[in-house]
Amino acid sequence: MSLLKQISTKLAPKAIGPYSQGIVANGFVYTAGQCPFDPVTTEIVGKEIQSQTAQSLKNLQAVVEAGGSSFKNVIKTTVFLKDMNDFAKMNEIYSKAFGSNQFPPARSAVEVARLPRDVLVEIECVAVVDNAKL
Repeated sequence: MSLLKQISTKLAPKAIGPYSQGIVANGFVYTAGQCPFDPVTTEIVGKEIQSQTAQSLKNLQAVVEAGGSSFKNVIKTTVFLKDMNDFAKMNEIYSKAFGSNQFPPARSAVEVARLPRDVLVEIECVAVVDNAKL
């Protein structure tokens, strides 16, 4: 039995290179960064940071759930922003996704020079696999 399981879901944009949407390993879900792409059309959803953050989180949630976990079990996120001036607006949407968790996940947020297809945000995470699904 493999110690690794590849995550693949049609509810998030498919990997377009030599990487996986996510991997389950040793009871954890590790996701690839999720951008604000529509999973079906691959078009960028929205032009402003709020809608792009919401779509990135929707894609991220799909990968996490396909890996046997949920947002309530996310322990670490990394947010990549095109412009750190968008942090407060991104945080408004982000807090709706994780604000009801018993413990909000640890988080790093960094400004980067460029993101795929010039989107404004990309988000990745690590989550604990739901024990009931092991």
